[in-house]
Amino acid sequence: MTTLDTRTTMAADEAAAVISTFRRHLSSGRASLGEMFGGHLEDRSHGALVYTRGGVEYLNCAGYGVFILGATHPYVTDAVIAQVRTHPVSTRILLEPLAAAAAEALINVCPPGLTKVHFVGSGTEATETALKMARAHGKRRLITTVNGYHGKTMGALSVTARSIYQDTFRPLLPDVEQIPYGDAAALEQVLKDGPESCFILEPVQGEGGVIIPPAGYLTEVQRLCRAYGCFLIADEILTGIGRLGRWWGVNAEGIEPDVMLVGKGLSGGVIPVAAAVATEKAYKPFDKDPFLHTSTFAGAPVAMAAAKAAIEAVIAEDAVNKASTTGHLLKEGITSSAQRHRPHLIREIRGEGLLIGVEAHDAGLAGELVLELLDARVLVNHSLNNSAVLRLTPPALLTTDEADRLLSAVDLAFAALARRFPSAR
Repeated sequence: MTTLDTRTTMAADEAAAVISTFRRHLSSGRASLGEMFGGHLEDRSHGALVYTRGGVEYLNCAGYGVFILGATHPYVTDAVIAQVRTHPVSTRILLEPLAAAAAEALINVCPPGLTKVHFVGSGTEATETALKMARAHGKRRLITTVNGYHGKTMGALSVTARSIYQDTFRPLLPDVEQIPYGDAAALEQVLKDGPESCFILEPVQGEGGVIIPPAGYLTEVQRLCRAYGCFLIADEILTGIGRLGRWWGVNAEGIEPDVMLVGKGLSGGVIPVAAAVATEKAYKPFDKDPFLHTSTFAGAPVAMAAAKAAIEAVIAEDAVNKASTTGHLLKEGITSSAQRHRPHLIREIRGEGLLIGVEAHDAGLAGELVLELLDARVLVNHSLNNSAVLRLTPPALLTTDEADRLLSAVDLAFAALARRFPSAR
């Protein structure tokens, strides 16, 4: 037996043991998914590449949008390691200078008017924070969009408008209204009829299937919210930190929300961290009482090191502009490939920057495409609120060779689907 054969056998044995442990102690469903995807065990990662215990290399276009800088970016990793060795978690009694530095770094790249930061550990916690701010201002009714996604804790789940996630946990928060995404007239109709409200939306719907609103929609949303005294939350957890080829989705139309949610890319792909960034007026109840809404690990120095370093690295690497340029090339290439290989299988390619959605004609075809790309050693995500859409969220620091590898893999996957499904399903 060769060294490679021995390594492969050992990896297979370890994978079987890990799958068994997942079933016993974690999630049998997750174990079954792992088996379906080949039973591979993630071992290490760098940049756009992920490696398994068996030595298989994957191009990572998944990770739910976290890796705008790729994995283990040296600047972010070094900052986190240095902080771990000195002071990773604070007393929460004395002031943390790194929290102040991280807040200032974040505010410096945020839209005008957003001057206050509340750091948390995850995107869904950022949503909870913003909803509580709205409640503190008397905004009792929550308005969300159909197929909007804002997290799965109880408050966030109440505005994550999909019954498959909500039904098991009802009753959720009361007085929640759903309106179609991209429909400003629907928003006005709801605002005319009812109590003081809070509207939460994504500048581009991510889990909804990379849905881009019509031009002028965000501007009209802001006008309506101001006219009716509606508290506006912009969820930039996925779309922010350069993912759309600009710092923030709201930059497209220059709107200024009451609160903006930040996450995923803020971690630098190293330490989980998120934030709710607010205007001084929106933040006032929290500003007055620092114990009104707290969390033990919020603003931990190790997370603040990651956030500050991530922002600095995005600037130093010119990642925002790279996301715009690379995203345009990838979208063009994927569209061209889809048109060559039986376009009856693919409904649409859409996206901005490095948030690219491939919508198949049905969920089954999308699943087949995910598996074909997996065989081609490319990792992608499906959209949680639109199972016919797979999403590609590669790093902004993708090399030319890696971009070519991605386009080649997509082309091969489309061709394989065309051979198996020569006519519309």
